[in-house]
Amino acid sequence: MNEVRISDLVQPHIRKLEAYTPGHQPSGEEWIKLNTNENPYPPSPKVTEAIQELAGSTLRLYPDPTSSRLREAVAALHSLDSNQVIIGNGSDDILNLLIRAFGGVGGAVGLSFPSYSLYPVLVGIENGKTEVIEFQREMALPIEQIKNCSSGLFLLTSPNAPTGVGFGNEKIEKILKIHSGLLVVDEAYVDFAHESAIDLLRRYPRLVITRTFSKSYSLAGIRVGYALASPETIGFLDRVRDSYNVSRLSQTAALAAIEDQTYFQSTVGKIKETRNKYQVKFQEKDWFVYPSQTNFFFLEPKNVKGEANEEVAKSLFDYLYSHKILVRHFGSHVLTSSFLRITVGTESEMQILNEVLNSWQTTV
Repeated sequence: MNEVRISDLVQPHIRKLEAYTPGHQPSGEEWIKLNTNENPYPPSPKVTEAIQELAGSTLRLYPDPTSSRLREAVAALHSLDSNQVIIGNGSDDILNLLIRAFGGVGGAVGLSFPSYSLYPVLVGIENGKTEVIEFQREMALPIEQIKNCSSGLFLLTSPNAPTGVGFGNEKIEKILKIHSGLLVVDEAYVDFAHESAIDLLRRYPRLVITRTFSKSYSLAGIRVGYALASPETIGFLDRVRDSYNVSRLSQTAALAAIEDQTYFQSTVGKIKETRNKYQVKFQEKDWFVYPSQTNFFFLEPKNVKGEANEEVAKSLFDYLYSHKILVRHFGSHVLTSSFLRITVGTESEMQILNEVLNSWQTTV
């Protein structure tokens, strides 16, 4: 019998799928890691206490399959009912559930570009198609184009990644009024923004809001996210959710984090203060920087000749890397190729970054 190749057995759409590429995770502590939008501060001390108090014998048991206590805590935080909340293994898990449950409704999944590059990968896993609506450089929300989108599910990052631009509720509501499908507003960075779309949930049952504990709660390593939606939508997501999708350890850590709002507000406040300070410094270099409502900057650097293009951005990326500073460069599209995305770090990290930027600008 002829040997059968594994590639002949895999589903054809998986054979063609290009996997999501996360930011580089270096080994060693000498790096300044500003490439994956992690919180530069540790989680609440209450998280450590809660994890330490979790009895070893308890870990032999399956976790609460519905994360009921965490659902109740999230619901209380947002003045909602617990049947309007679902918990996931990171917000990526929630996005996967949404595409699994609703991706085929009305055709392709709609999304804007630039946005979170995982979206098309999740659609591809389900053998779906994407209907992409591109932003222009000014990053104005393309409401009319979204109106004409035929998809039954549209994914919108607000604030946007990778630009950091936020979209107000007035504009999001316009979409809800004219687009007949499910609108998912991915609010991964909303704790650093001016406004959340949560107030719209009460009036629009076709709205879904996704959140994560990775950014503002400093729990990227724990992997917890959630969605807020109508009870009916949550019910359908629960049908396609893995039975035990969030570990006992993760539920415990997230619950402790959400209960310490004083610490949460303190770290978010420090990040916003640092962000605003260095936004001005970058602009003083005569670099274009999108007005950030996130914990990162999307900036277009200029070299000593005043040039700004993909080659210049890649040059700075490499220069920073040589100084053990990690940032992100999205060189695959004209809208993003001349920019770098830089996470807001601690004050000391940002000072070092600024010194290296000054050195590059005067020598390259």
